Amino acid sequence: MLESESHEQLKREITNRIIEDRKLLDELRAEIRGLRGAMRPIQPRTTTAISLVGTDGGNNSLQFDPFIVQLIRVVDSSNNEYSLEAITPSTNIDRLSERQFHSNGTPTSPLGELMYTLGLRHLSELSNFIQTNNDGNVTWIKSYREIVEWATLFSIIKNKDFGTDTLIVFDGLLRTKHFAKDNFKKLRDELDALIDHHRTKNRRKIYIAGVAKHSKVLARYRLAMALEHILTSDFAAYVEIPRDVERLTYKWAEFSFEDDKEGEINKFVGGKMFFVKFGEGSRDPIWPVDILMSQKDDAQTILGYLLADALNGFPVPHYPMCLQKAHENAALVGFDFDILQDEIFDALRQVLGDESQTLDVFRFQDLDPSRARYD
Repeated sequence: MLESESHEQLKREITNRIIEDRKLLDELRAEIRGLRGAMRPIQPRTTTAISLVGTDGGNNSLQFDPFIVQLIRVVDSSNNEYSLEAITPSTNIDRLSERQFHSNGTPTSPLGELMYTLGLRHLSELSNFIQTNNDGNVTWIKSYREIVEWATLFSIIKNKDFGTDTLIVFDGLLRTKHFAKDNFKKLRDELDALIDHHRTKNRRKIYIAGVAKHSKVLARYRLAMALEHILTSDFAAYVEIPRDVERLTYKWAEFSFEDDKEGEINKFVGGKMFFVKFGEGSRDPIWPVDILMSQKDDAQTILGYLLADALNGFPVPHYPMCLQKAHENAALVGFDFDILQDEIFDALRQVLGDESQTLDVFRFQDLDPSRARYD
């Protein structure tokens, strides 16, 4: 614990540093001051809104050393399940790739359907992060999980018959670095073609937006926005974020590219960023929202649909209800998770054979006797 003299010294040091660095805050305010006049109100519009969410890796991993089983599951806000599989860091990538296709080459899963459309047969062609020599490294699973979510979005738009105009809400921003080469751009082109097909053939408008809980851009400018009275209105409002403001935040410039206007192919960015406040309070939360690049001119319509959905948000107020339902459906907790955890022990019993009795004894041992000091 700090002595009172040390506390006073640190207080003086911190105050001096903040005073000396005041210009940094002034620079941030200057960078976004022009957004004050760009704020636009949102009017709620009613349509069908669905969301798809993948299981969170941190909350849905079944662990019992030395085994780590990751669950890959994607559901939507209506509790429709599109993907369900269990993998481990040492899963054979060749066999995992083969599993996406029937013996005749036709796809067996949304991921296989995406790979088939892009003309790919191996996961290493789809993502640089998924390689056959992963050596048990768990990091590739994050890429696999995200790519499965994108593949599910593609499959829904390709195969679903939409009875009304529909907003599909993606969990997170519409940008990623998990695809190799220009595969993400090809995916975007396919999505645009499918959306155009629904519009011309079926007279249905399909919109795509991504809503994130956090954003580096928002974190950087949150205080400056409050000081400049940006999105502090007494009505729901939004503001479009210029690309040059994004570039001042992101470490990699290609994560804020416009669509093929930089002299380089846009391989990672699929959305145009907006900051949106769904509530009517001046201090209501602001959410970063990406709208599919080809639909950015429809921002007022899309954000109106999101607003209508967010007005009923529960338990998180002023946050899209369809996303909250999808998260609730995707989470494997409580009884379901306990049952799945027991499956690991059942599988181990089969592997151990005559030695399985040792496992049962081991389960009842206290793995942390030191906790007794808190009793």
